[in-house]
Amino acid sequence: MSSAQRTKVVAVVVVASALGGCYTVDPLYVERRDSIALSSGDAIATNKITQMVDPWPRASANRNIAFNGQKMQSAVERYRTNKITEPVSSTTSSVQYQGLQPVVVAPTSGKP
Repeated sequence: MSSAQRTKVVAVVVVASALGGCYTVDPLYVERRDSIALSSGDAIATNKITQMVDPWPRASANRNIAFNGQKMQSAVERYRTNKITEPVSSTTSSVQYQGLQPVVVAPTSGKP
């Protein structure tokens, strides 16, 4: 190989290496589009929530919860003594349903 060809090959390798460093495969750059995102227009709502002092509803601060002390006391006593109270009914309805009656099918003689 002559020195002129060697110089050309070295120049091509140097230029290719320099240009190769400029190439990037950044997914954020490739995925950018000139369109409006589906989540656009929520800036005002986002700022309101971000700067909100107490995001909980006012009723959540109510510590005066209605309860039945006698039922609570009996429940704690049953828990302490490990006594189980069986439920009166295992159904979710107060209506009593009759069970399905078995249907007796008469045997056929086998003739159509």
